[in-house]
Amino acid sequence: MSGPPRGLDVVAFAAIGLSAVLTIMIGLLGPSAMVPGLPGPSWQPPYSLEARPDGHLVIAMAAVAIVLGGLGLAAALRARWGPDPRWLLAAGCVVAALLAFLPPSGSADHLNYAAYGRLVTLGQNPYAVTPAELPGDPVTGAVEEWAGVTSVYGPVATAVHALASLVGGDSVRLTVFAMAAFNAAAFAGTALLLHRFTRGDAGLQRRAALLWTVNPLMIYHLAAGMHVDTLAVACMVAALMARGAGSGLLLGVGIGVKLNAGLVALGPAWELRRSPGRLAVVAGTATATVLVLYGVAGPHVLDQVGAASKKVSLGTPWQLVKIGLQTVFGPGAYATWIQLGSLLLLAVLAWLMLRAAPRDSAPAVAAVLVAAWLFAAPYALPWYDGLAFALLAMASWPALEGFMVARVTILSLGYLPAREALRPADLLWLKTVVRERVVPWSLLALTIALLWWAARAGAHARRRSASAAPRP
Repeated sequence: MSGPPRGLDVVAFAAIGLSAVLTIMIGLLGPSAMVPGLPGPSWQPPYSLEARPDGHLVIAMAAVAIVLGGLGLAAALRARWGPDPRWLLAAGCVVAALLAFLPPSGSADHLNYAAYGRLVTLGQNPYAVTPAELPGDPVTGAVEEWAGVTSVYGPVATAVHALASLVGGDSVRLTVFAMAAFNAAAFAGTALLLHRFTRGDAGLQRRAALLWTVNPLMIYHLAAGMHVDTLAVACMVAALMARGAGSGLLLGVGIGVKLNAGLVALGPAWELRRSPGRLAVVAGTATATVLVLYGVAGPHVLDQVGAASKKVSLGTPWQLVKIGLQTVFGPGAYATWIQLGSLLLLAVLAWLMLRAAPRDSAPAVAAVLVAAWLFAAPYALPWYDGLAFALLAMASWPALEGFMVARVTILSLGYLPAREALRPADLLWLKTVVRERVVPWSLLALTIALLWWAARAGAHARRRSASAAPRP
């Protein structure tokens, strides 16, 4: 990007900034339909203005933040001008640090994390014991709709939550703040790693900052929402920058945060396919790390993962397939049919996009596989997309970036708010109309468009390679 700023360029970056400001304001407002007051002394972080605004206002602010963020990001990625990437890096890190001192917004997952960490410090196994089994505890008793569910998160995530619980003790507020500090460090650490990875090219550094550091949708979901996915992303980006056993160790730790992050490991595996010795070191170290981590966690560590793999979230196109199967064949979850269909779609998407990929580096291959999984998965939430954005920041693939921006924007609007119990009664249509109908059909259209684009781009790339090949 070069040249003087155009009006549209300035508007795009202004929209990104305004989206981030709105996200901060949601946290500052404090207890609301999305961010209720956290139990504990008010002198403990996270802090808020305790304004108690109407839930409609907060949801409207979040919707505007998402729309502005998506449109601004899409336009900024195409801009010929942009701020110095060092300023973007600094701005994103400051915003992430500030949000760590404010109540999380967008979902109630942080209360689940606090409860699972609390169970560990109380000598209980969060993979076998639910928060509902300790209802009188001030921390486990704060869990909302997932109180009767054991942990689905990896042992590394649980260890971080347990450490936060040791810091917070009986206080939900202090436990959440400790987790938010870890989350902010992971978010900023990923930003610094991506800045270093793209060093030597200001344009690539700026693009990496847009895709992660100042990405308003990632700020909304991962910095403000404080989801555990941030830790997995940090580990995987570091793994792709490391070499040898260090890379394998980091891959294993990332899988120890969330099992599905293991798709990233196929990137280094592909890149090292012609170096069996180096591949054996990375794969062996990663495998050993995963076996140790999950082995220490005990036999129940994968119980909830197995159950979750059969679920279909309301915002994915597979919900439409599920309804269609139920209409034709009668009641039933049809989990096996849907799982097989999603695996087939994943394979087709991955094959088509790999043919179209501008390069076959580890980040590019990993980005393709993660993006294919996100589009094909029966169960997906908007904050899952953070891994794809971080990988695309390393791979530099503008066309696929556009599809990901559209996807996370649409899915984000479907989860306003993700906190079911706190939605105003007259906004039920956000679930029954937007989440269950508009979003699945929109993502279905986007998936078809991705298939069509990948097929055409792959065929074009093959013809170009054939024409460039030396003739006998």
